[in-house]
Amino acid sequence: MADQLFDVSGKTALVTGGTTGIGAMIAKGLVERGVKTYISGRNQARTDAAAVELAAAGGTCIGLAADFADPASPAALAAALAERESKLHILVNNAGAMAPGALTTSTLDDWDTVLNVNLRSVFFLTRELLPLLRAGASAEDPARIVNTGSIGGLHVPNWEAHSYGASKAAIHHLTRSLAKALGKDHITANAIAPGPFPSNMHDVTSEGTQKAIDTYIPLKRSGTAEDAQGAVLFLCSRAGSYVNGHTVPLDGGYIAAL
Repeated sequence: MADQLFDVSGKTALVTGGTTGIGAMIAKGLVERGVKTYISGRNQARTDAAAVELAAAGGTCIGLAADFADPASPAALAAALAERESKLHILVNNAGAMAPGALTTSTLDDWDTVLNVNLRSVFFLTRELLPLLRAGASAEDPARIVNTGSIGGLHVPNWEAHSYGASKAAIHHLTRSLAKALGKDHITANAIAPGPFPSNMHDVTSEGTQKAIDTYIPLKRSGTAEDAQGAVLFLCSRAGSYVNGHTVPLDGGYIAAL
Protein backbone atom coordinates (compact mmCIF):
# COMPACT_ATOMS: atom_id res chain seq x y z
CA MET A 1 0.00 0.00 0.00
CA ALA A 2 1.39 3.40 -0.99
CA ASP A 3 2.18 5.85 1.80
CA GLN A 4 -0.46 8.57 1.45
CA LEU A 5 1.38 10.90 3.82
CA PHE A 6 3.76 12.06 1.07
CA ASP A 7 1.53 11.42 -1.95
CA VAL A 8 1.16 14.31 -4.40
CA SER A 9 -0.10 12.38 -7.42
CA GLY A 10 -2.98 13.90 -9.37
CA LYS A 11 -2.07 17.47 -8.46
CA THR A 12 -1.20 20.29 -10.85
CA ALA A 13 1.89 22.44 -10.29
CA LEU A 14 3.72 25.40 -11.77
CA VAL A 15 7.47 25.71 -11.21
CA THR A 16 8.92 29.00 -12.42
CA GLY A 17 12.53 28.90 -13.53
CA GLY A 18 12.03 25.17 -13.95
CA THR A 19 14.40 24.59 -16.84
CA THR A 20 17.70 24.44 -14.94
CA GLY A 21 19.23 24.19 -11.49
CA ILE A 22 17.13 23.70 -8.40
CA GLY A 23 13.94 24.51 -10.32
CA ALA A 24 14.52 21.61 -12.70
CA MET A 25 15.32 19.36 -9.74
CA ILE A 26 12.02 20.26 -8.07
CA ALA A 27 10.05 19.91 -11.29
CA LYS A 28 11.56 16.47 -11.95
CA GLY A 29 10.58 15.29 -8.48
CA LEU A 30 7.00 16.41 -9.03
CA VAL A 31 6.72 14.95 -12.54
CA GLU A 32 8.05 11.58 -11.40
CA ARG A 33 5.44 11.45 -8.65
CA GLY A 34 2.41 11.97 -10.85
CA VAL A 35 2.05 15.75 -10.71
CA LYS A 36 1.02 17.48 -13.93
CA THR A 37 3.82 20.03 -13.94
CA TYR A 38 4.16 23.27 -15.85
CA ILE A 39 7.58 24.90 -15.97
CA SER A 40 8.45 28.41 -17.08
CA GLY A 41 11.62 29.75 -18.68
CA ARG A 42 12.59 32.85 -20.60
CA ASN A 43 12.89 31.11 -23.98
CA GLN A 44 9.96 29.05 -25.29
CA ALA A 45 12.07 26.64 -27.37
CA ARG A 46 14.47 25.88 -24.50
CA THR A 47 11.57 25.58 -22.07
CA ASP A 48 9.80 23.13 -24.38
CA ALA A 49 12.99 21.08 -24.68
CA ALA A 50 13.41 21.01 -20.91
CA ALA A 51 9.78 19.92 -20.47
CA VAL A 52 10.29 17.03 -22.90
CA GLU A 53 13.40 15.95 -21.01
CA LEU A 54 11.66 16.14 -17.64
CA ALA A 55 8.73 14.07 -18.90
CA ALA A 56 10.93 11.44 -20.54
CA ALA A 57 10.93 9.10 -17.54
CA GLY A 58 7.14 9.14 -17.46
CA GLY A 59 4.76 11.88 -16.47
CA THR A 60 3.46 15.18 -17.80
CA CYS A 61 5.47 18.39 -18.11
CA ILE A 62 4.51 21.44 -20.17
CA GLY A 63 6.67 24.47 -20.91
CA LEU A 64 5.46 28.08 -20.81
CA ALA A 65 7.58 31.12 -21.63
CA ALA A 66 7.98 33.89 -19.04
CA ASP A 67 10.65 36.57 -18.62
CA PHE A 68 10.09 38.03 -15.18
CA ALA A 69 12.21 41.09 -15.87
CA ASP A 70 9.16 42.20 -17.87
CA PRO A 71 6.46 43.60 -15.53
CA ALA A 72 3.73 42.20 -17.79
CA SER A 73 5.06 38.65 -17.54
CA PRO A 74 3.27 37.48 -14.35
CA ALA A 75 -0.16 38.34 -15.74
CA ALA A 76 0.67 36.80 -19.11
CA LEU A 77 1.90 33.56 -17.53
CA ALA A 78 -1.13 33.31 -15.26
CA ALA A 79 -3.43 33.85 -18.25
CA ALA A 80 -1.63 31.16 -20.25
CA LEU A 81 -2.02 28.71 -17.38
CA ALA A 82 -5.69 29.63 -16.87
CA GLU A 83 -6.35 28.78 -20.53
CA ARG A 84 -5.20 25.24 -19.79
CA GLU A 85 -6.20 24.58 -16.17
CA SER A 86 -9.09 25.37 -13.85
CA LYS A 87 -7.15 24.56 -10.65
CA LEU A 88 -3.60 24.92 -9.37
CA HIS A 89 -2.50 22.93 -6.33
CA ILE A 90 1.21 23.81 -6.13
CA LEU A 91 3.01 27.03 -7.05
CA VAL A 92 6.80 27.00 -6.77
CA ASN A 93 8.15 30.54 -7.21
CA ASN A 94 11.71 29.66 -8.12
CA ALA A 95 12.78 31.93 -11.00
CA GLY A 96 15.71 34.06 -9.96
CA ALA A 97 18.40 36.44 -11.12
CA MET A 98 21.87 37.37 -9.92
CA ALA A 99 23.92 40.45 -10.77
CA PRO A 100 27.22 41.92 -9.58
CA GLY A 101 26.51 42.98 -6.03
CA ALA A 102 29.38 45.19 -4.87
CA LEU A 103 28.32 48.46 -3.24
CA THR A 104 30.67 50.58 -5.35
CA THR A 105 29.98 48.97 -8.74
CA SER A 106 26.31 47.91 -8.73
CA THR A 107 24.22 49.73 -11.30
CA LEU A 108 20.61 50.78 -11.17
CA ASP A 109 19.85 48.22 -13.89
CA ASP A 110 21.53 45.46 -11.87
CA TRP A 111 19.47 46.33 -8.80
CA ASP A 112 16.20 46.53 -10.73
CA THR A 113 16.79 43.24 -12.53
CA VAL A 114 17.47 41.31 -9.34
CA LEU A 115 14.64 42.83 -7.32
CA ASN A 116 12.15 42.64 -10.18
CA VAL A 117 12.81 38.98 -10.96
CA ASN A 118 13.40 37.72 -7.43
CA LEU A 119 10.73 39.68 -5.58
CA ARG A 120 8.29 41.70 -7.68
CA SER A 121 7.41 38.81 -9.96
CA VAL A 122 6.72 36.49 -7.01
CA PHE A 123 4.19 38.85 -5.50
CA PHE A 124 2.35 39.63 -8.71
CA LEU A 125 2.39 36.10 -10.12
CA THR A 126 1.00 34.78 -6.84
CA ARG A 127 -1.73 37.42 -6.92
CA GLU A 128 -2.62 36.64 -10.52
CA LEU A 129 -2.84 32.92 -9.76
CA LEU A 130 -5.05 33.24 -6.68
CA PRO A 131 -8.25 32.20 -8.51
CA LEU A 132 -6.61 28.94 -9.60
CA LEU A 133 -5.02 28.36 -6.19
CA ARG A 134 -8.31 28.96 -4.39
CA ALA A 135 -10.02 26.54 -6.77
CA GLY A 136 -7.40 23.90 -5.96
CA ALA A 137 -7.55 24.39 -2.19
CA SER A 138 -9.56 22.70 0.54
CA ALA A 139 -9.44 22.59 4.32
CA GLU A 140 -8.25 18.98 4.18
CA ASP A 141 -5.65 19.60 1.47
CA PRO A 142 -4.52 23.22 1.15
CA ALA A 143 -3.04 24.64 -2.02
CA ARG A 144 0.68 25.25 -1.54
CA ILE A 145 3.01 28.11 -2.36
CA VAL A 146 6.72 27.37 -2.05
CA ASN A 147 9.08 30.29 -2.58
CA THR A 148 12.79 29.81 -3.23
CA GLY A 149 14.73 32.04 -0.89
CA SER A 150 18.39 31.62 0.02
CA ILE A 151 20.76 31.35 2.93
CA GLY A 152 21.98 34.66 1.51
CA GLY A 153 18.74 36.13 2.85
CA LEU A 154 19.33 34.65 6.32
CA HIS A 155 22.84 36.00 6.89
CA VAL A 156 25.40 38.31 5.33
CA PRO A 157 28.04 36.30 3.43
CA ASN A 158 31.73 37.12 3.18
CA TRP A 159 31.28 38.53 -0.32
CA GLU A 160 29.15 41.46 -1.42
CA ALA A 161 25.73 40.51 -2.77
CA HIS A 162 23.60 43.42 -1.62
CA SER A 163 20.73 43.23 -4.12
CA TYR A 164 20.54 39.44 -4.12
CA GLY A 165 20.60 39.16 -0.32
CA ALA A 166 18.02 41.93 0.05
CA SER A 167 15.71 40.25 -2.48
CA LYS A 168 15.90 36.89 -0.73
CA ALA A 169 15.42 38.34 2.76
CA ALA A 170 12.35 40.10 1.37
CA ILE A 171 11.10 36.79 -0.07
CA HIS A 172 11.31 35.22 3.37
CA HIS A 173 9.24 38.07 4.82
CA LEU A 174 6.79 38.00 1.91
CA THR A 175 6.32 34.29 2.57
CA ARG A 176 5.20 35.05 6.13
CA SER A 177 2.84 37.81 5.05
CA LEU A 178 1.31 35.58 2.34
CA ALA A 179 0.80 32.82 4.90
CA LYS A 180 -1.09 35.22 7.14
CA ALA A 181 -3.18 36.65 4.30
CA LEU A 182 -4.05 33.38 2.55
CA GLY A 183 -4.55 30.94 5.39
CA LYS A 184 -8.27 31.71 5.44
CA ASP A 185 -8.40 30.55 1.81
CA HIS A 186 -6.75 27.23 2.71
CA ILE A 187 -3.51 28.20 0.96
CA THR A 188 -0.19 27.73 2.73
CA ALA A 189 2.98 29.67 1.93
CA ASN A 190 6.45 28.48 2.87
CA ALA A 191 9.96 29.05 1.58
CA ILE A 192 13.11 27.03 1.21
CA ALA A 193 16.48 28.71 1.73
CA PRO A 194 19.03 26.69 -0.22
CA GLY A 195 22.75 26.73 0.37
CA PRO A 196 25.07 25.57 -2.41
CA PHE A 197 23.28 23.52 -5.07
CA PRO A 198 24.56 22.98 -8.62
CA SER A 199 23.11 25.61 -10.94
CA ASN A 200 24.01 28.09 -13.65
CA MET A 201 24.56 30.68 -10.93
CA HIS A 202 26.58 28.43 -8.62
CA ASP A 203 29.47 26.18 -9.67
CA VAL A 204 29.72 23.84 -6.70
CA THR A 205 32.66 22.01 -8.30
CA SER A 206 34.98 25.02 -8.21
CA GLU A 207 37.93 24.87 -5.85
CA GLY A 208 36.81 27.95 -3.93
CA THR A 209 33.26 26.71 -3.44
CA GLN A 210 34.41 23.25 -2.40
CA LYS A 211 36.78 24.81 0.15
CA ALA A 212 33.92 26.89 1.54
CA ILE A 213 31.71 23.79 1.75
CA ASP A 214 34.41 21.86 3.60
CA THR A 215 34.97 24.77 5.96
CA TYR A 216 31.47 25.98 6.75
CA ILE A 217 28.95 23.21 6.04
CA PRO A 218 28.80 20.50 8.73
CA LEU A 219 27.71 17.83 6.22
CA LYS A 220 30.71 18.67 3.97
CA ARG A 221 28.79 18.51 0.69
CA SER A 222 26.57 20.53 -1.61
CA GLY A 223 22.87 19.87 -2.04
CA THR A 224 21.51 17.22 -4.40
CA ALA A 225 18.34 16.90 -6.43
CA GLU A 226 16.90 14.54 -3.82
CA ASP A 227 17.50 17.13 -1.09
CA ALA A 228 15.52 19.78 -2.96
CA GLN A 229 12.80 17.34 -4.00
CA GLY A 230 12.37 15.96 -0.50
CA ALA A 231 11.86 19.36 1.09
CA VAL A 232 9.30 20.46 -1.50
CA LEU A 233 7.46 17.13 -1.47
CA PHE A 234 7.16 17.38 2.31
CA LEU A 235 5.74 20.90 2.12
CA CYS A 236 3.32 20.00 -0.70
CA SER A 237 1.99 16.70 0.67
CA ARG A 238 -0.26 15.81 3.61
CA ALA A 239 2.89 15.55 5.71
CA GLY A 240 3.44 19.31 5.48
CA SER A 241 -0.13 20.57 5.34
CA TYR A 242 0.06 22.24 8.79
CA VAL A 243 3.37 23.99 8.07
CA ASN A 244 2.66 27.58 7.13
CA GLY A 245 4.72 30.76 6.99
CA HIS A 246 8.16 29.23 7.54
CA THR A 247 11.50 29.38 5.78
CA VAL A 248 13.31 26.04 5.81
CA PRO A 249 17.11 26.29 5.53
CA LEU A 250 18.25 23.68 3.02
CA ASP A 251 21.95 24.04 3.67
CA GLY A 252 23.53 21.03 5.35
CA GLY A 253 23.69 22.90 8.67
CA TYR A 254 25.43 26.05 7.42
CA ILE A 255 23.15 28.59 9.13
CA ALA A 256 22.95 26.54 12.33
CA ALA A 257 26.74 26.40 12.57
CA LEU A 258 27.37 30.14 12.14
